[in-house]
Amino acid sequence: MPPHPAALHRLLRRPLFWIALFGLLFGLPLGRSLTRNLPSRLPVLSTLPDFRLTDENGQPFEKKQLAGKVWVASFIFTRCPTACPLLSAKMEKIQKRTRNLGRAFHLVSFSVDPENDTPAELHAYARRFHANPRGWTFVTGPLDAMQAAVVKGFKIAMVKEPIAAPEAADGGATGFFDIIHGEHLVLCDQQGRIRGYFEASDDGINALVAGIAQLVNGQ
Repeated sequence: MPPHPAALHRLLRRPLFWIALFGLLFGLPLGRSLTRNLPSRLPVLSTLPDFRLTDENGQPFEKKQLAGKVWVASFIFTRCPTACPLLSAKMEKIQKRTRNLGRAFHLVSFSVDPENDTPAELHAYARRFHANPRGWTFVTGPLDAMQAAVVKGFKIAMVKEPIAAPEAADGGATGFFDIIHGEHLVLCDQQGRIRGYFEASDDGINALVAGIAQLVNGQ
């Protein structure tokens, strides 16, 4: 039986009725948003040692220049015909997706073939991928310094192996080398700590960009 009009009128005039109604209408969605699973905090995997290298303009580039920035590292060499162009294309996509972060974010590509990757070679390579020099740096340096940064610091493989001549009976080297290196992208925080390794796949890039946002926002 529907309520009497007079009783309904009295009910509508009561503040407690409206409080209860608004609580029911808005409290349930709010409760769901509060209980929704939040992204887990990125772990601190290790702290990078200091490094002093050279950028694509021939200028010194040190770890301390990245202090206060969230940054992503990749590992490439300019003569690489396959994996490195794909990695750098992914870095270009990250550059586009993070363009609104300004100075809070940076990209760094480390050469794993420093004996051939001069600053001039890296500069030309950077232009191929439309690298913004304010937000994307390419670095090289003496072989021992690069190995210290890449292998000891990032825990990324960096191996130069001679290519054997198949026609040679003794399997002798051809004078050419194959460079084997890790293809993960490494996310670092404002204190120079490694916070994650990400595959250069679409899913990996999406997860990486989410991690960048989490660190930039201080979560």
